[in-house]
Amino acid sequence: MYEADDKMISLIRDNYDLLQALGSFDISLGFGDKTVKETCDDNQVDTYTFLAVVNFTINGYGDFEGDEQLDVRTLLHYLDASHKYYLDFQLPFIRQELQDSLNPDDSLGRLILRFYDEYAHEIRRHMMYEQRTLFPYVQALIDGKAPTEYSIETFSKHHKEADKKLRELKLLIIKYLPSDGLHNNKLTATLHDIYDNEEWLRQHALVEDHIFVPAIRRLEQMTKQSDITKNISDMVLGAGQNADALSDREKDVIVALVQGMANKEIADHLCISINTVITHRRNIARKLQIHSPAGLTIYAILNGLVDISSVKL
Repeated sequence: MYEADDKMISLIRDNYDLLQALGSFDISLGFGDKTVKETCDDNQVDTYTFLAVVNFTINGYGDFEGDEQLDVRTLLHYLDASHKYYLDFQLPFIRQELQDSLNPDDSLGRLILRFYDEYAHEIRRHMMYEQRTLFPYVQALIDGKAPTEYSIETFSKHHKEADKKLRELKLLIIKYLPSDGLHNNKLTATLHDIYDNEEWLRQHALVEDHIFVPAIRRLEQMTKQSDITKNISDMVLGAGQNADALSDREKDVIVALVQGMANKEIADHLCISINTVITHRRNIARKLQIHSPAGLTIYAILNGLVDISSVKL
């Protein structure tokens, strides 16, 4: 298991597949003998999150349910950059390799190319869904918003592998390998790259399911809790502001209502008419936008009109 004090070059030397991951984390080569932490700090990457992805993809280490140290911004950037790498570079690169490896005059070769194009369309649609729907949702959560029309559970339930066609394509190529040496060598090299891409997709899906989804689930919970706290804060602040707009007599009416008095009892207690009590109650409801006895009780406690110990709950 790699740690923050390990040399970054040691990670790359042991696992060359990490070269692409570095690009997705915006970590540039040329880091010399710096440690993982030093390299991450230089590139403004969260070290803990970087190591979580690295150790998970290499060795399967990590249980990320409820992990408070994961940095969602880093994960979101990593996945977004990984998508762009695959869509903008890997898909066109493999297609060009296939085109150069296959005989353009051979109908089976053209069929394999068409099969690859269908696969590319499917994987592009899969990733673009995440780009258009999931990633903006996560960014909204990071910004402190809580969209109600979507959740990470919706994504998780429908997150399926998108590489079935890639496996079928490998089998077609293996069975199709031409007999002439030049095309055979090119197609074999292309097949090797396709296998590498299949492994990349598998690891990418695992990172989404086992690191990203738990992190977003926790962020959702935090955002909802924050919204509850904000609503309470707004209620307190709003109540305080509205309290200044109430007259002393209206405050007296609220106290009497909280104590359980009926309109006639309030009128007798304050030496006013029942109609005046009713008018005060209408004005209180209009000013505070609170109509229920329970709501007025909370308002009275929050604004110090009554002591909570004196209220029958």
